[in-house]
Amino acid sequence: MGLVQNTRMSVLLVLLCGFCFESGSATDTITSFQPIKESDYIISIGSAFKLGFFSPVNSTNRYLGIWYNKNSTFPPQCVWVANRQNPLKDASGVATISEDGNLVVLDGQKHKIWSSNAINSVVHSNAKLLDSGNLVLQDTTGTTIWASFQFPTNTLLPNMKISYNARTGKRDLLTPWKSPSDPSIGSFSSGMKPQSLFREFFIWKEGSPFWRSGPWNTRIFIGVPDMYSVYHNGFSIGEDPDGTFSLSFVYMNQSLSRHFVLTTQGNIEIRYWDDEKEDWEVGWKALKSECDVYGKCGAFGSCDSRSLPICTCLRGFEPNNTTEWSRGNWTSGCVRRIPLQCGRINSTGGEADKMDWFLKQQMMKVPDFEEWSAAPEDDCRQQCLQNCSCIAYAYDTGTGCMSWTRSLIDTLQFSSGGVDLYIRLAYSELDKEGDVKKIVTIIVVIGTVSISICTFILWRWIAKHKAMKKKAKGILLFNREEAHKKFPSENMLGDNLNQVQVQELPLFNFEKLASATNNFHQSNKLGQGGFGPVYKGKLSDGQEIAVKRLSKTSGQGLEEFMNETVVISKLQHRNLVRLLGCCVEGEERMLVYEYMPNKSLDAFLFDPHKEKLLDWRKRFYIIEGIGRGLLYLHRDSRLRIIHRDLKASNILLDKELNPKISDFGMAKIFGGNEDQANTNRVVGTYGYMSPEYAMEGRFSEKSDVFSFGVLLLEILSGRRNTSFNKDEQHMSLLGFAWKLWNANNIMALIDPMISEPCFEMEILRCIHVGLLCVQDFSEDRPNVSVVISMLKSEIVDLPHPKQPAFTERKIALNRDSSQSCSINNVTVTMVQGR
Repeated sequence: MGLVQNTRMSVLLVLLCGFCFESGSATDTITSFQPIKESDYIISIGSAFKLGFFSPVNSTNRYLGIWYNKNSTFPPQCVWVANRQNPLKDASGVATISEDGNLVVLDGQKHKIWSSNAINSVVHSNAKLLDSGNLVLQDTTGTTIWASFQFPTNTLLPNMKISYNARTGKRDLLTPWKSPSDPSIGSFSSGMKPQSLFREFFIWKEGSPFWRSGPWNTRIFIGVPDMYSVYHNGFSIGEDPDGTFSLSFVYMNQSLSRHFVLTTQGNIEIRYWDDEKEDWEVGWKALKSECDVYGKCGAFGSCDSRSLPICTCLRGFEPNNTTEWSRGNWTSGCVRRIPLQCGRINSTGGEADKMDWFLKQQMMKVPDFEEWSAAPEDDCRQQCLQNCSCIAYAYDTGTGCMSWTRSLIDTLQFSSGGVDLYIRLAYSELDKEGDVKKIVTIIVVIGTVSISICTFILWRWIAKHKAMKKKAKGILLFNREEAHKKFPSENMLGDNLNQVQVQELPLFNFEKLASATNNFHQSNKLGQGGFGPVYKGKLSDGQEIAVKRLSKTSGQGLEEFMNETVVISKLQHRNLVRLLGCCVEGEERMLVYEYMPNKSLDAFLFDPHKEKLLDWRKRFYIIEGIGRGLLYLHRDSRLRIIHRDLKASNILLDKELNPKISDFGMAKIFGGNEDQANTNRVVGTYGYMSPEYAMEGRFSEKSDVFSFGVLLLEILSGRRNTSFNKDEQHMSLLGFAWKLWNANNIMALIDPMISEPCFEMEILRCIHVGLLCVQDFSEDRPNVSVVISMLKSEIVDLPHPKQPAFTERKIALNRDSSQSCSINNVTVTMVQGR
């Protein structure tokens, strides 16, 4: 009888233990008796966070991570990863407490893959996931001996601290994932600036500054102008007695799920949970434009994203290297135009009225390497003035007196916020006029002359306008003989001129287009191309139009105007933009098109907010549409046309996001027996031109196929071909794609927005086709009809692509240059969104 009772008790104990282990996956704690395996997880007591094993997108590696429990998407967006540098290769991982009391991750052979490595660990400890997202290792009394918050990965959660100890040099850093499929440490890092009196937050790229917040003034970072509207009352910086100061944030409304993420591209983003979309949205990011990149304009340069060019020298300074500066390479910065007089005057007793003085620059991001002084605001200027080494100063209520004795680097002009920066200049650089009578006299003289000039100009304009109206009645749009006279060298129109009766194209008068565009008002401007500005207009019957107006300063001119009109006046295809008419009055040359409400493809593809609208189906539809339009130009239209400037900004999108090829100013008409041609005038855009065209002036259908291949890879990756920095390994997107292809890691090229397993084979096929289109030699590239068959899988077996063009530096192209290494005349467009 006793034996039976003992047996029953044993069975009951086994069942109870089994129940405990079964329910262990739903607890918030890991112990040596309650480990978690691949299919298990733990959830914080308030169900805010979950910990378990996961695989990133496009990866089979396994990691132990923490993510928001409400995040229904999988793989989840993890806020912390344990074994990010040492992944599990299969689904045999176990997270448990080791014999020495540390939290460890073991593989199938019980080998230690990762450990918390707590110095003061104790036996019988446990790991608990808190509702803050912090994973803590506790002893039997509940004392924390290790915490995941002390070892951040790429995410800063509320109440997490990013610390720096000025005495020991120990600091915490956020480090991004290397890629969306690889959580290992990338090339960026972010944290508090070490060895500085000012508390500043930095992003570094491979150890060099990439972005900075500006000093902390006890309320905000003064280098983040929109901090009031973004952070509200969330940030704080505290200092401990041991010399450790820490940055943390917490929102008053703690029910909001918000956190900061350091992305793989080196940007800091605020992400918040959108309950309606059931997804994470980006609410703010540190780098919004090129100006936010550290030191974009070099020493003594100032950056303003609203201006073109974005970089200018500070007042009293000039470019250090004029040639580089004119090409858009501003890294060499600026140098002082006139030396300061401070040292000479102090030593020679010069006149006081010739002293250096300060120029006030408002709403500025203060430069780096600031020095602090306890001087009050009234004494800050005088203190800097008396020190000949001091070249600028600024004062902020929370920060105090700041001064600079080194080069002024990373200076920005804000549209709002910022502080007043006072820059020391030589007396002769300042617009200081002591004689009030001189000022009054000059103003009166200038005013009188200006009024006289304006009156004369107005009279001339009225007279000229009347004459133009009379003359417009007799204007003939195009005359064949004039066309051949203007372009005898290239015979631009050739025999095809007789095939196109351009005189049938509707002729708009200037007044009608001026009325439709509100006199070409700036608010109606849609963009700016090489031809000139483009305006939105509405005719009297309500039809919306786009008016391209030839700029008098344009590098392109009447030749491109006539060329575009002749080429597309009679072309009709759903994937070509439709020309409605033109205007030729006096010096005015305008083309009138159907209006495209969604502007160009690049406005969607390279915008982090709009690109979400382009899912894979929509992108493939756009790819097919561009291919159909190109096939029509090459083979199906009555004129055989080579576009020569196919790129994302020349693909317009209608209200249904249907693609339409535009901008035929560079196009060439081929005769019936022509396959290729040469030109001594290379036109097009860097990054899209085929090598034989860019270097030898030779173009054919295969030139457009090369441009289509580049565009195809941009659509699939969501990156511009020219988006790679000079210090990166790859010259272009083509080089990057080729490296991934050879490494059997081409999945890393795909834009995460379209990366879904169900479309994987279709996307990979398109990448394969794109690489075939950008091969170095034109004879290796397929023609457009073959490309379309490949995309539709009508051709099943695709050949192996050969090395693309420009993956090695075969041609001395400088992306900052506006000139091309072509034969003679050059017309080159830089890649810009319209």
